[in-house]
Amino acid sequence: MSDLEKIKSLRQSTGAGFKDCSSALKESNGDIDKAVEILRIKGVAKASKKMSRDAKEGVMALSSDEDKTSVLEVNCETDFVAKNDDFIKFVKELSDLNNLVGSDIEKLKKSKMKNDSSVEENLVSMISKIGEKITLGRSKTLKNNNSKNYHYLHSVVQDNLSKLAVVVSVSSNENNEKVDLFGKQLAMHIAATNPLAISSDKIESNIIEKEKELINEELKSSGKPDEIIKKIGLGKINKFKEEASLLTQEWVMEPKKKVQDIINELKIDNLKIVDFFRFKIGE
Repeated sequence: MSDLEKIKSLRQSTGAGFKDCSSALKESNGDIDKAVEILRIKGVAKASKKMSRDAKEGVMALSSDEDKTSVLEVNCETDFVAKNDDFIKFVKELSDLNNLVGSDIEKLKKSKMKNDSSVEENLVSMISKIGEKITLGRSKTLKNNNSKNYHYLHSVVQDNLSKLAVVVSVSSNENNEKVDLFGKQLAMHIAATNPLAISSDKIESNIIEKEKELINEELKSSGKPDEIIKKIGLGKINKFKEEASLLTQEWVMEPKKKVQDIINELKIDNLKIVDFFRFKIGE
């Protein structure tokens, strides 16, 4: 095998650039297996140097089957790389694996990809090849436990890859187009309004306390009596809870009505919102 053929073979098996392959072959005295190991070690070193940089771009990748729906965030440094064919191919395979392991990131990292290398090993190779920091971000899976999942993707990059992903689980005693339409519209509503919880009592207490602190700081400088400040503060926190809770939000398709009003009007037997999540790149 000529040197050029060896370089070509090495590039195909590792994804490394021409110069790196040529250098590794010289260092290994033409031994391809040793050259692969040299490139792997150099790739780890390159990847380690890049990990201190910011990676706030990327995509949300959605995969689903009959039992569940999963979303995985894969971050990179630039939007240009987020649209790179190699990156997209890599993320799509990651997404399917993520759905198989139910969004268990540690299991995902150790999972084998189609090339028989682990996700961790492929991640290092991809960082070395593309030249940017790439990380696995948020991940979540919603199971269909006597319910049905609906999703909405906004700013789609390709297929099931987007900049914003919403998954919502709805249950009812009916299974028809009326339920499906509501589920799809609800996912779009969540994308637009970004609720924190289904109802106000489900909002995390630390979020409520932080909001109270911000409101109190704002009102302290108003010069109003303490009793008035207390009343205004209570009104503001109640308004915050209402706007942050899915059921009490104004329905985006008909703002004069709340989401709960729409559920009541649909008259679908035992219609309930079971769970939801909304992931957006950069948030």
